[in-house]
Amino acid sequence: QVQLVESGGGLVQAGGSLRLPCAASLRIFGTFSMGWFRQAPGKEREFVASITWSGSNTNYADSVKGRCTISRDNAKNMVYLQLNSLKPEDTAIYYCAAVKGPYRIPSAREADFGSWGQGTQVTVSS
Repeated sequence: QVQLVESGGGLVQAGGSLRLPCAASLRIFGTFSMGWFRQAPGKEREFVASITWSGSNTNYADSVKGRCTISRDNAKNMVYLQLNSLKPEDTAIYYCAAVKGPYRIPSAREADFGSWGQGTQVTVSS
């Protein structure tokens, strides 16, 4: 079981930025694709972004495309989500996730991901 720990959440004004780090306890982190999801109050959890094991390919939800960047540092077992031009509708708990096995191309489906962090709260005020 991969342990994932997110941080970096907080309260920010609309138009601001946040960077969410996620630390992974996985010896072979560099072989696992990673993703970020979020869950707003009263809504289902939704896909935000994903990145392949090497970092060569990324994918974004339409709702954050152009405002969001996912990246990773395999030497540090870290994955990051940079959120810019934040909007009140970005308010949610943000979860880091690892796919179920090595060298798997991630989709936007929760079912592809087998390990989840506890989440970090992002609140955007208008």
